Amino acid sequence: AEEVSLVSLADRFGTPLYCMSEAGLRHRLGQLQDALEGLDFEICFAPKANASLAVLRVLARLGVGADVVSGGELRLALAAGIPPGRIVFEGPGKSQEELEFAVSVGVGQVNVESPRELQVLDAVAHRRGCVVPAAVRVNPDVESGTHGKISTGRAGDKFGVPIDRVEALYAGAATLRGIRRVGVAMHIGSQLPRLGPFEKAFRRLADLVAALRSSGHRVERIDIGGGVGIAYGDGTVPPTPAEYGALVRSVFGDLDARIVAEPGRLIAADAGILLARVLWRKESGQRRIAILDAGMNDLIRPALYDAFHAIVPVREPGSDAALVEIDVVGPICESGDTFARARSLPALEEGDLVAFLGAGAYGASMASEYNARRRIAEVMVSGDRAALTRRRATYEEMLAREFVPRWLESER
Repeated sequence: AEEVSLVSLADRFGTPLYCMSEAGLRHRLGQLQDALEGLDFEICFAPKANASLAVLRVLARLGVGADVVSGGELRLALAAGIPPGRIVFEGPGKSQEELEFAVSVGVGQVNVESPRELQVLDAVAHRRGCVVPAAVRVNPDVESGTHGKISTGRAGDKFGVPIDRVEALYAGAATLRGIRRVGVAMHIGSQLPRLGPFEKAFRRLADLVAALRSSGHRVERIDIGGGVGIAYGDGTVPPTPAEYGALVRSVFGDLDARIVAEPGRLIAADAGILLARVLWRKESGQRRIAILDAGMNDLIRPALYDAFHAIVPVREPGSDAALVEIDVVGPICESGDTFARARSLPALEEGDLVAFLGAGAYGASMASEYNARRRIAEVMVSGDRAALTRRRATYEEMLAREFVPRWLESER
């Protein structure tokens, strides 16, 4: 990991362990910035991909904003030093309490997803005596081609306002004294494997902007969301940042508006790994099985999405090492706690370290304490330096959050 030995990290911090590379974050961000060069653009990182305060601090120092979807993520972004004016608040189910907080700190843009939310936001602005910059999130009815559970732009999905109803809502917002209409927004899904769905959705959004402007409405910002995938090693080759940037430029380059991009996975995924150790080897029928100390509570993507992660031994095997088919599994009492089946790997021995690649996004941020397993530690490396960014939870902390009703405290 940069100049730091993964073996030394495992010895120092234990396993399982998430490790993020500062250089990796900077590299991916730089690729996207280069791809959008020449446009009036703003990058707002999506903390749902990785909510580590250290990750957000690195990006904040590079001038990146945040695309938050909860009051908690908003607080993390602020704590990381991201100015509120660079924060976009979106999501289909913002509570009134969250809207109150977002307005109170002065977020730069609220993406409204329904007529009722627009009314509530206007009322919040009135009570606080301010005007809130708002964009309408559009559902363009585009099939993204990604996994169904991370597709967000189809008709019937819970996200956004149907595209044929946006103009009426946008026009109606002009009558609300607490709302300043700044533009339109869209996000059609995550880990898109090709550019086609982006192009279809972008052109629908560009046509909508033209229609709004022809009706006399001001559109200052076009929020294009995120969704560019990464190569996880399963053979899928998603668009490069350069290819994506070229498409954005071709569709929106002449529209005289600020382009807001909201990447998460693209920046964070390849900057992180999950480090795990082999607990046991066994055979079941004709299958070889390696049981790790990391489980689906630490990295749920394979169980949740049948997602693929490349798994590599930390100690590189010799060039003559034979490959065998191994099922790589976790210790949790569910058959779904399986990371890979019949994966071709060098023979793994008890105590061997393995690294899951592309684990910097939707790994730690989706982790849980299922099976009463402790949340694992996270570290960041920068050059030859390594530092703990989230310590491993203790059992005492887990128990301290639990309470027994008074009527159960005494024995009957």
